[in-house]
Amino acid sequence: MSDDAEPAENISGGPGSGGSVTTFEPSDRETRAAAVVDRLGELYWQKTYGGQDAFESLVRTILSQNTTDTASQPAHDALLERYGSLDGEDADAAESETDLVDALADAEQAELAETISGAGLYNQKSARISQIAERVREKYGGEDEFDAFVREEPAEAVRETLLAMTGVGPKTADCVLLFAGGRDGVFPVDTHVHRIYRRLGVAPPDADHEAVRAVLEETVPEKKCGFGHTATIQFGREYCSARKPACLDGPEACPLDDLCDRVGVDPTSGEVVDPAEAVES
Repeated sequence: MSDDAEPAENISGGPGSGGSVTTFEPSDRETRAAAVVDRLGELYWQKTYGGQDAFESLVRTILSQNTTDTASQPAHDALLERYGSLDGEDADAAESETDLVDALADAEQAELAETISGAGLYNQKSARISQIAERVREKYGGEDEFDAFVREEPAEAVRETLLAMTGVGPKTADCVLLFAGGRDGVFPVDTHVHRIYRRLGVAPPDADHEAVRAVLEETVPEKKCGFGHTATIQFGREYCSARKPACLDGPEACPLDDLCDRVGVDPTSGEVVDPAEAVES
């Protein structure tokens, strides 16, 4: 396993994700997905996740939608600086810590939009965040109560509740379950995960995000789904990008070459298409 820490720019992991370094035994499940995750664990890291504040995790993931981590991370930091819990000397002077749910539910939307403007789609995201904060306050009361709901209630009930919130899709809900709830068996599917496991041949080439999730959660050991998600994202950035995967430079350039069907990738011609397009043609 790599001694390197998770990169801070990986918003799904990084120092702010919670969790702890863990060493897992190689999988005895004879699935290609399990073999891939084991290989990624050797290449990058193995961690168990959980412990992130649930509401902050929800907000953080909304900010990351349709943008890069490089853009969304500063927006997240700016939001917490303006609306987050007080600490240090300011906290000593305050009667109680600021509840992020209250702060965002009561925030003036133009100010909130300006605060997160670096994340893109800031008007839409600020409206969604305010609406969700109001809904969480009305139903749960505040940060602590919502956190308890995410950690303690059945995972499917939590997922259904999150998905019923405007602007919360499957990946966002699953990230909250993983990074805040610490739930085993949750494998969030972002664009990297969706592309890579279809390109590998682990999931059908025309599978949508939910179908890829179903395949991974069925075939990857539950305790390895969390680091499988974060390590796959890093692998997508370093080796298996959308337009120029490492295998175009030869099989030795990719550490997963022996596990990959290269669906949609033609190393001879250099042509790279979405796996679904490769099947259609």
